[in-house]
Amino acid sequence: MMHVGRSPEEIAANRARYEEHQKKGLEFAPKALPGPSPLPAPAIDSAAIIHKETIPGGWYWSTKVSRGEAIRIDQAEGNSTVALVAWSAADTSERINLVDTAKVQWTTALGKGRVIFSDMGRVMFSMIEDSSGAHDCLMGGSTAASNASKYPGEKTRNTRDNLVLVASKLGLTRRDIPGILNLFAPVRLSEAGGFGWQGKRSNSGDYVELRAEMDMLVGFSNCPHPLDPDPIYQPKPVVITRYQPAVPADDDLCRTATAEAMRGFENNALMQA
Repeated sequence: MMHVGRSPEEIAANRARYEEHQKKGLEFAPKALPGPSPLPAPAIDSAAIIHKETIPGGWYWSTKVSRGEAIRIDQAEGNSTVALVAWSAADTSERINLVDTAKVQWTTALGKGRVIFSDMGRVMFSMIEDSSGAHDCLMGGSTAASNASKYPGEKTRNTRDNLVLVASKLGLTRRDIPGILNLFAPVRLSEAGGFGWQGKRSNSGDYVELRAEMDMLVGFSNCPHPLDPDPIYQPKPVVITRYQPAVPADDDLCRTATAEAMRGFENNALMQA
């Protein structure tokens, strides 16, 4: 069947309807979200640290994180994109869902105060700190083919193969790998519909802190983003710190900043009851 393209008038009308729905959705947000977290990253109390891991450039790692714990992902040694995936530890068929995360919060701009949803409508992570505000939840990670094109003749590691290894070590398969959250990847969608890399949005030393809202298996890959303009394959080490944060207050920003987050936490409470 021949595909009939939409007219400029139809496109404009659809965009206007979307923007009206978005405006109504955002009007229900009880709190304004803050700006980026301060740099440099404050020290974590040594008594609160459960584990610290350095992921070398090009490599991967996975860990179990319990509900109420937090993880800090730190670009302590320079710019490097970190791909993150996650599964519920209780049922790995429930996994991180970036499409729903963006859709129900009406934005692809994830930062402090936002939450990250599973494909079951529950909150997996609260973003309790974020100095960057430059993350990509749309494009996915590098592959052997994209690296071969970008770094001809070089032997490199890539995100897709790393996450296959992560899944395998967790008893999962490549079919279980969800969409990827690329941290420290200043990718933005242009008005024309294409993706662009805004390097000025990323700072060496940026960090993100994610509080776990359920028991999870979390995987990381430290490889350059496909749009990273650096022609040299040189990902820097990143430091992952798993620690015990303060117990969230009743008016915790992530739990109360948006109506969508409130509903997500209600779903969490139903499953945990």
